[in-house]
Parts: sequence; C-alpha cells; structure tokens
Amino acid sequence: MEPYRRHRRILTASLVGTAVEFYDFYIYGTAAALVFGPLFFPSESPSAQLMLSFMSFGLAFFARPVGAVVFGHFGDRIGRKSTLVASLMLMGASTLLIAFLPTFAMVGWVAPLLLCILRFGQGFGLGGEWGGAALLAVENAPPGWQSRFGMFPQLGAPVGFIAANGLFLLLGLWLSDADFAAWGWRIPFLVSAVLVGLGLWVRLKIGETPAFSEALERDAPVGVPIGELLRGHFVATLAGTFAVVACFAIFYLATSFALAHGTTTLGYPKEEFLLIQLGAILFMAAGIIFAGYASDASSAQRVLRWGCGATMLVGLLFGPALASGSWLTIFAGLATSLFVMGLVYGPLGSWLTGLFPVRVRYTGASVAFNVGGILGGAAAPIAAQALGDWRGTEVVGLYLALAGLVSFCGLALVTKIERGDA
Repeated sequence: MEPYRRHRRILTASLVGTAVEFYDFYIYGTAAALVFGPLFFPSESPSAQLMLSFMSFGLAFFARPVGAVVFGHFGDRIGRKSTLVASLMLMGASTLLIAFLPTFAMVGWVAPLLLCILRFGQGFGLGGEWGGAALLAVENAPPGWQSRFGMFPQLGAPVGFIAANGLFLLLGLWLSDADFAAWGWRIPFLVSAVLVGLGLWVRLKIGETPAFSEALERDAPVGVPIGELLRGHFVATLAGTFAVVACFAIFYLATSFALAHGTTTLGYPKEEFLLIQLGAILFMAAGIIFAGYASDASSAQRVLRWGCGATMLVGLLFGPALASGSWLTIFAGLATSLFVMGLVYGPLGSWLTGLFPVRVRYTGASVAFNVGGILGGAAAPIAAQALGDWRGTEVVGLYLALAGLVSFCGLALVTKIERGDA
C-alpha cells in the first residue's frame, strides 16, 4: 500500500479527470436516450428520433481522434500536465454550455446544430484526456506496479457513471416527466462545472512525469509526433486500435443503449432501470481492480485475452437477458457484461501506453484509444438499434461478439510484433 500513499495525489489526479470525462459523456448519453430525440430532432417516428439522437452522441467519437492528434502533439512536446489541464477545460466548457441550449421548438434547426457543435467540442477535449491520465499514472508507477497504477484512470469510469446515473435517478424521483423534459435534464450539465473545477484544482498541484522529464534530458522532443507515430509505429497503433474496441462496445451497450431500449421498446420503468444499472456498475469497478492486480501478477496481454473471449460469450447472452422481463436476469446480464468490461478495460492503461516509446507515447496511446472508440463506441448503440429493429432484442448483443473478436485480433497482432513477424 505504500506506493499508493506516496503517489496519492498523482493517482487522484488521474482518476478525477477520467471520472469527469465519463460523467460528461454519460450525462449526454443518458439525455440522448431519454429526452434529446424529441427536444432537438423532431420526427414522426420515435425510432428515427432516437437514432438521430444517438448519431449526435456518436459525433464526439469522430472528434476524439482529432483531439488525440492535437493534444497528443503538445503532450509529447511540452508535457503531460499542461496538456491535461487544457483538455479538461475544453471538455468542461463544452458540457456546461449544453445546459443553456435552446430546443428545436425555440429556434428550429439552429438547436441541433449548436448541440452537435458542443458535442464535437466535448469529444475534441476528451481526445486528449484518457491518454494523458493513463500516462500520468503509469509513468509515475514503481517497477511492477504499472497495471495497478494504470487502473486508477479506468476507475474514473464507474465513478463518473455512478455520479451521472445517480443524479438522473434523483431527478427522476423528484421531478415529473414533463418537468424533466422541460428543464430538469439541464441540471446534470450545470453540475459538471463543479466536477471540472475539482479536477483542475487537483491537476494544477502535480508535476511532470519522471519518464517525460528524463526523455527531454536525453533528446529534443519530436517535431511532429503523429508523423513519427505513423512512420515508425503504425502496426502498433493499428493493434492498439483494434484491442480497445471491446471495452467501448460493452460500456455503451450496457449503459446508454440498454437504458434507451429498455425504457422505450421494452417498456421498463426508467427509475427502476437506472437503479439496476447503478448496482451493475459496481461489478465493472470490481473487474477493473481484479484486472489491475492480475495483470501485474501475470501480464496485461493475458488478462486482455481472457476479457476478449468473455466478451464474445457475453454477446450471445446480452440480448436475451435484456429482453427477459425479469429484473434479476436483467441485473445479472448487465453486471456480467460490465465485469467483463473491467477485464478488457482495466489493463489498457499499462498495456496500451507500453506499445509506444516515451517520445510519441501520448499521441500513440490517445490515437489508438480514440479511433478504437469509433468502432466500439460510436457504432455500438446504432448497430444494436439496427439489430433490434431487424430481429428483436434477443440479437442486439451480436455486436459485442464481433467487438470481442476484433479486439482479440488486435492482441494477436501485438504478439506478432513481439515475435518480429509484423
């Protein structure tokens, strides 16, 4: 426990930032699932409204790789700390401004345009967030503690989810559906300002990572990190991109999509479903912690392989559990899915950053993570909605099985790199 105590400020800074990231992302995802369709995307078909709402949700995933290149450039040239502060400020400002947006009924097409612009801003800021937080933790880790330190940014995901989901649950209990749709949905976006302020306060008190400082002493920073990454580490970037697909797919199917589909198509009560998800997310935290310790005891690559195999199995069970009509079965399905997400998400902090040398590590880890997010996260709710419209809820999890297979291929590619075959 001594390394935890000695580096508690660093670990807190890495956790708080990703907690804010997932809080911001999830309040948008929840609002998109519950109210953004009719408020910002009028249409005769509720299914079309929901699809358009999810498309705006997915827009941020396309902004994230752009942000990854920009923030990665400065993170590899001027340092991790200042870049992390800038990414958090942009992300927080975009989220806060969503609280003040007019609806389609007020200003017509300008409303969805402004929503999409701010959603892009959210994603752009987020593009530099995870990679920097992971480096902050891993590059300060003592030998043999990389995965246990690297799990702290990952633990920000369940923390942010609980904060967001818990707030929506309270609002659902306090407000009528009409009041929530009229103005209550804005409250979580306002609250994000408090969390961003806390994150900035913590991050401004930390120093630069030892690995980056030592790299600067040995050599000048890379002129164009993305250029060197693509010239010298393209296969590693491709492998990392494929490897992160599974964790994004599980998270957004078990959270945003499950909430939207469960409370509309399947007719489950909103408050009860949010409560079920709050309990299930604890299993994600347990999976992350288990994966962090298991990765340091064996290897992150091995734990990720376990997780990918489990993702394919979960994909076959997810849809039937969601459609079962039994709260116990729904909870078991979501809890199992999110525990498996912990296995494919927990080791990424140490595994993904370890694919790249220090001089291009911020760019490499950020680009791989965020491009993989397009395949696993942006497409997940849309693909699941399409599968549900095609053959019903029982088949929506097939996308998870495919995501697990794609991530498994990414891990296999890394093994080929290590053997010198690629």
